[in-house]
This record gives sequence, structure tokens and C-alpha cells, in this order.
Amino acid sequence: MTPFLLAFLVGLLSALHCLGMCGGIVGALTFSLPIETRRDWPRLVLFLLTYNAGRVASYALAGAAFGWLGQAVMATGPAAWPHRVLQWLAALVMVGIGLYIAGWFPRFAQVERIGEPLWQRLEPVGRRLLPVATLPRALIYGAVWGWLPCGLVYTMLLATPAQGGPAAGALYMALFGLGTLPAMLAVGLLAGRLHAWARNRKVQMAAGLSVIALGLFTLVFQGYNGPTF
Repeated sequence: MTPFLLAFLVGLLSALHCLGMCGGIVGALTFSLPIETRRDWPRLVLFLLTYNAGRVASYALAGAAFGWLGQAVMATGPAAWPHRVLQWLAALVMVGIGLYIAGWFPRFAQVERIGEPLWQRLEPVGRRLLPVATLPRALIYGAVWGWLPCGLVYTMLLATPAQGGPAAGALYMALFGLGTLPAMLAVGLLAGRLHAWARNRKVQMAAGLSVIALGLFTLVFQGYNGPTF
């Protein structure tokens, strides 16, 4: 399984977290649209896609920055061992994300504090864009929204340096963002109706265990290939 497919699957399986973290934001944005837009489903979907295009673009930008950082780290030593260390770190991050989604490791969200200073500067910008009544505003608002402090997003960024450079880092985070798209579209179209499902402990545990399995699979795969130091 390629790391890019893994990023997309983690995005899909993180639907519960996305509903809890961003469901209120998307619901509020949906209800802030003119009633004519809300009743016109094709136009509503267009607005939701535009919001999310901005959000995914921000993820890709952050991924490019972290990919560049990983490239710089790999340039500090022999070609093999820095990359292998970053690969193992990425796999352990996946396991941590699974524990977080399942509700067994809530402190994992403390990574959100890293982005709080930046968000304090960006949040007023997003507020000034409300109400979001045009598609360009929706795109810009989505780009601002993409920097919302989110433990899951920031944790995925910790796995991004292992991907091999800015372009690969951008693709990795963009695919993760695309994986979250179905959940974000659903909560926008069905505003407020999915929260009971998202709070279901069995569903949370199933999603978390699936991500843990992906992380363990990656760890075993890395171990099978053997460390190269």
C-alpha cells in the first residue's frame, strides 16, 4: 500500500472526527447561505465543493512545507537511514491517529496547540468574509478554514516529511483532504443530522481500529524490508 493511498484512507476513516470538529462550521456556513441557494442542490453542492477546495489547498500548502523540511532532514545523513526513521515515525503517527479517533488517546489532540498562534491571526480574516454569499468568498474562507487547529490534520503533517519532498508532501496532504471530502459534503447537505451517528462509540471504535490496522501494517511492512542504517 502506497503512503498516498494510506493518506486518502485515513481521510475517509477520519469522518467521525471531521463531523465533530468541523460539522458545526459547515452547518453554520450552509445555513448562512440564501435560502434560494440552500434549496438549489446543485448550487449548494458547488458552494460546498468550493469551501472544501480552499481547505484542501491549504492542506497541500502545509504539506509542501513539511515535505521540504523532510527533504532537508534527509540531506543531513546517508540517503537511507533518515528516510527510514521518517517512515517509521509516519507509521507510528497512524497508530496514534487511530487511538485518537477511537477515543482511547484524547491527549493526542494536544498537537493542536501548535497552530493556535497562527489561527488567532487568521480567524478574524475568516470572520470578515461572513456571510459567504459568493463563490470567491467561499474559496478564500475555505483556505482560511484549512488552518483551523485540528489534531488530526497536524498529526498527518508529522507524517508528511517522510514522503520525499515538497511536491510529494503536497500530494500526500491533498489526498488526505480529499478523503475527508465525503464527510464534509454530507454534513453540509444534511446539516445537523449526522451528529448522533458520529457520537456512536461502536462506530468510533471501528474507525479507530481500522486506522490502527493501517498503521501497524505500515510498521510491519517497514520492518519486513529491514532497517537500513
